[in-house]
Amino acid sequence: MRYLTRRFGLFLITLWAALTVNFAIPRVMPGNEAVAVFGTLRNANPAALHALEIQFGVNTHQSLLSSYFEYLGNCLTGQFGVTAQGVPVMTEIFSKLPWTLGLVGVTTVIAFVIGTVAGIASAWRRGGRLDAILPPTLFIVSSVPVFFVGLLLIYVFAVKLNWLPLGGNYSVGATPSLSPSFIWDVLKHALLPGLSLVIVTAGLWVYSMRNNMITTIAEDYVKTARAKGLPSRRIMYDYAARNAILPNLTGFAMQLGYVLGGAIVIEYLFSYPGLGYLFYTASTNHDLPLMEGLFLFYTLAVLICVLVADLLTAVLDPRTRDA
Repeated sequence: MRYLTRRFGLFLITLWAALTVNFAIPRVMPGNEAVAVFGTLRNANPAALHALEIQFGVNTHQSLLSSYFEYLGNCLTGQFGVTAQGVPVMTEIFSKLPWTLGLVGVTTVIAFVIGTVAGIASAWRRGGRLDAILPPTLFIVSSVPVFFVGLLLIYVFAVKLNWLPLGGNYSVGATPSLSPSFIWDVLKHALLPGLSLVIVTAGLWVYSMRNNMITTIAEDYVKTARAKGLPSRRIMYDYAARNAILPNLTGFAMQLGYVLGGAIVIEYLFSYPGLGYLFYTASTNHDLPLMEGLFLFYTLAVLICVLVADLLTAVLDPRTRDA
């Protein structure tokens, strides 16, 4: 219980700090956000500038402390205002969330599984042919910029072979439904951006898992299991891999949290309408409420994922509860 109390207390303190930073940054930056947004509008009535100033909370006579407490109250109730287009911020975010979860979320899990399994196999047969080829290859591939991998896949499979679409989330004119034809259309559009992310990120997990496995294999309990004559597969997974994967859980949880931020480069490259592309458009349009809402959404996602990873680690390894 004390472990849970400490973790939840740290979660709340970190969340409060993130909320405070999110409140402070736009207010210490030079310039007027309402004027910046007003400059992007075409044929706008000058009276609209005053409405934007009210919406963004600039040039008002409200005290900073009052604004801060009002801001905290709005965050607790999920009232983040409206975007520059007049759409509620949370409505806009949740409309893009399924596409990011379907693309970046799935590919992150796949990359983690591939990297973890490859790291386990490489460490278990350390010095063998697999260990000499697989980790260096995945590491070299992961060092290539993701936009270059995406462009290369577009050139080969979309331009030259014409097997897959260039971008988007589904074909123009298609009606969203749960029909097999529409689902297949969505999968075809997600294949190239998803493959780009898997290729680049899978290698990042190989070396960390391999190093953890090598350290764990040298532990006494693994040597004891071998001395008892237990099957190699059981020793590898139940004794070595189960303990070696624990340090990676927090990193994987943080990665899952960042997933909700979307892969900005990939989503922009493939014109994929996820949260990453939404953040890009919010930045270019000077949409302060939307940027603030996205920042808090990303922060909350990372904190929740890290908290879940800590609790899961405590379940798998009771020794961490005393830390």
